Amino acid sequence: MRRILTILLAGGAGERLAPLTRDQPKPMMPFGGIYRLIDLTLSNCLNSGLSKIYVLTQYKALSLNRHIRQVWNILSPELGQFIEAVPPTQRLRDTWYLGTADAVYQNMQSIADEHLPYVLILSADHVYKMNYAHMLNWHVEQGADVTVATTRINPSESSRFGIVRMDAEYSIQDFREKPPQEHAARSHFRHDACSASMGVYLFSTPVLLEALKEDAEDEHSSHDFGHDVLPKLMGRHRVVAYDFVDENKKDVIYWRDVGTLEAYFEANMDLVAVNPIFNLYDQEWPLRTSMPPLPPAKFVFATEERCTGLALDSIVSHGCIISGGRVTRSVLSPGVRVDRQASVDSCLLFSGVQVGAHSRIRNCIVDQNLRIPEHAIIGLDPEVNRREGHTVTDSGLVIVHAASPGVSVQEIQRRPAGRESGPLHRNAGTG
Repeated sequence: MRRILTILLAGGAGERLAPLTRDQPKPMMPFGGIYRLIDLTLSNCLNSGLSKIYVLTQYKALSLNRHIRQVWNILSPELGQFIEAVPPTQRLRDTWYLGTADAVYQNMQSIADEHLPYVLILSADHVYKMNYAHMLNWHVEQGADVTVATTRINPSESSRFGIVRMDAEYSIQDFREKPPQEHAARSHFRHDACSASMGVYLFSTPVLLEALKEDAEDEHSSHDFGHDVLPKLMGRHRVVAYDFVDENKKDVIYWRDVGTLEAYFEANMDLVAVNPIFNLYDQEWPLRTSMPPLPPAKFVFATEERCTGLALDSIVSHGCIISGGRVTRSVLSPGVRVDRQASVDSCLLFSGVQVGAHSRIRNCIVDQNLRIPEHAIIGLDPEVNRREGHTVTDSGLVIVHAASPGVSVQEIQRRPAGRESGPLHRNAGTG
């Protein structure tokens, strides 16, 4: 794996996750309470033995750059290892990054300077576990110039993905973006399934550099790998599909593109099942992140009569206090507080959220450091919440953010550990 340079694309604005990405980039979105989305991909890299990683940043990147510097500064420069944030420098253009391919193109000199035979291109906003060493072995065995990681899906889901059509030797003939089931090509890895592109690409370095130069000179290109670069390479170079091998150790293959609010919410809700589909607890495939200096979670004022002061089927991070409230099937990030007689059901609460006494929230994402007022009712009737001015998705998911009616932004201070009143702890590492 020392022969691979990894390029992690982390500069996207995450417009489909707005308003949650108003102040931070998509790779810094919380996941599973204590993680950030980028932590999952970087953990895959380290678990695969990759040690030369450029993270291309752009949109509101301060929190992301700081996270990489403080949390992922764990490799040895003396051995030529690095995980390095690379902001746009307009080295080859007088513009910011114009697309995924253009982001890599503008860093071509850094790629050439490493003198490595392979370049792995990854996205920082997918949830999966993958050993990229298996993909390299397949690339070499197949004599490929480019290898595209694919995952098998049911043909009925083809309208949600980019579907690959391949021949019997796994050479990709074309991509079709979100085709209907009847027009979705069947996979040669499994004939009752389709192969969907995962946005993971392994290039032989000379082929990548040549393709990037050609794409940069095309004034009609959108400078995207999937739409522009790869289709031009088919027929001229050997572009093959690789069938994703899941390291998640579950019966069902798990890969999620969390580019929409619903997909992001559902991926977090996957974690609270009794037997979660995505396994956070596998010590053989550790997920790394920052650990803010907060005390353990605390549950107080519990009463059997009212079933309060407890959490059921939930993830509760450190620094949380369930003070006479009830939490069900939810993910609580660090420093959350749920006050007396409050009810939280099927929600994702970011760090520093306080849910006021007697309030009831369901099917919500609540942005960081917000205070839900006492007796508030949010998410029980999405249409009412929409008329009130809340952000509500087509599926009825309510997004509570700083501009939502009735909520307030917490005054961020520190308080002595164990104190049961006053402002919440600030979550170290907040974007």
